[in-house]
Amino acid sequence: MTLSLTVSDEVRALAPGFTYLAVEAHGLVNGPSTDASSALLDDAAARLAVRLDGRAPHEDPHMAAWREVYTAFGAKPSRTRNSAEALARRALSGAGLPRVNLLVDLYNAISVAHLVPVGGEDLDRVTGGMRLVRAAGDEDFVTVAAGEEVVEHPEAGEVVWRDDTGVTCRRWNWRQGPRTRLTEDTVSAIFLLESLAPMPLADVERAAAELAELLEKFSPGARIHLSRGAD
Repeated sequence: MTLSLTVSDEVRALAPGFTYLAVEAHGLVNGPSTDASSALLDDAAARLAVRLDGRAPHEDPHMAAWREVYTAFGAKPSRTRNSAEALARRALSGAGLPRVNLLVDLYNAISVAHLVPVGGEDLDRVTGGMRLVRAAGDEDFVTVAAGEEVVEHPEAGEVVWRDDTGVTCRRWNWRQGPRTRLTEDTVSAIFLLESLAPMPLADVERAAAELAELLEKFSPGARIHLSRGAD
């Protein structure tokens, strides 16, 4: 069964060129990072360096567009960067990309190589459908601070992904909550590749196809469905 995904009219008005591709997968096998997933991350960093050709990530036209949208809903993009820019900066630094678990490594590699925000949610932890909305400000976002679970609330007007329980990702694609993140026990997931003009749809489709191929390679027999969201 395909998860229901919707984008509110308020978000469409804020970013008319927004498009997402969803890769839904069932029968996945996750686990700790492997040499193979680590190699994919290293390769992604090398592909990114070629793509940027000496430019900083925020100088890429797609990342610049995300910075404009973040500013439009009140975020400070130099402090709260979209997930792709944050990973790209880390990939080009001495720190390198984090190794989290197999599935997270796969989608982070796609995000960095194609310079497109990608998020992954555990479908068994999502309640109801997922909606991209501008927050009222009273929604719950459960996160962890100093080792303790705490409840935060988004700012009014902030763009968030949410389900029937609460916010799953703040500031569009800045920080995911632990409730729905992919763990080593995840067997069903949805991956969202989010883009803005001027990134061509064909580029996002190539990224989604590459992710689907990796999921099939690392989880043989997984059932994978691709769908396009609103623009």
